[in-house]
Parts: sequence; structure tokens; C-alpha cells
Amino acid sequence: MMLGDVLAAAQRSGADIETWLKPADPDLWQTLNAQAAAGREDAVTFARAAIADFSNRAGEEDWAMLVSRMRDADDPGRALLITMMGWRLGIIRKETSGANEEMTP
Repeated sequence: MMLGDVLAAAQRSGADIETWLKPADPDLWQTLNAQAAAGREDAVTFARAAIADFSNRAGEEDWAMLVSRMRDADDPGRALLITMMGWRLGIIRKETSGANEEMTP
């Protein structure tokens, strides 16, 4: 399967995200649930947005990291989604902390 096929499949699916993400990365699952509880996105919406954001905004180093993780993983699709969701959480944290710093007198 080509990278484009994995990306397209990840964007189409997601309803069963809890069944594989919770055991694969409990911290990421907990963070996504906290986001949902705060009125942000549920895990499926977050995963789809992470794919779109990564595809549109990630730099060369981010793509190199993603390809390396997929190459070394038993499940490249899972590695792709976990990497992209973690990347998006990092971006959100940076944007949030930057906004908070700007508001601080």
C-alpha cells in the first residue's frame, strides 16, 4: 500500500479509533478525551484534522520522522495516525501557549 492509500483510508475511517488507540497510546487517548470533554473535537474528528493539517503544514523533518516511524512499525497505518495526531497536539499546544504568552502583561 502506498502512503497516499494509507492517508486516504485513514481519512475515511476512524469510528473504531478507541479499540486500537487506547491500548497503543493511552496518553494520547486520554489527551484526545480531554479535548472532547472541553468541547473541542472528538477523537475521530481530531484524527481526520490531524491528517489534513500534517499533509498541509508539516515540514521536511516532520515527514522524514513519519516515514521512519512507518518503516520501523509493525503497523504502518497505526504509526502514521499516532504520529500525525501527536504532531497536531504539539502544534495546538504551541499555538495555545503562544496565545497565553501574548495575553500575559
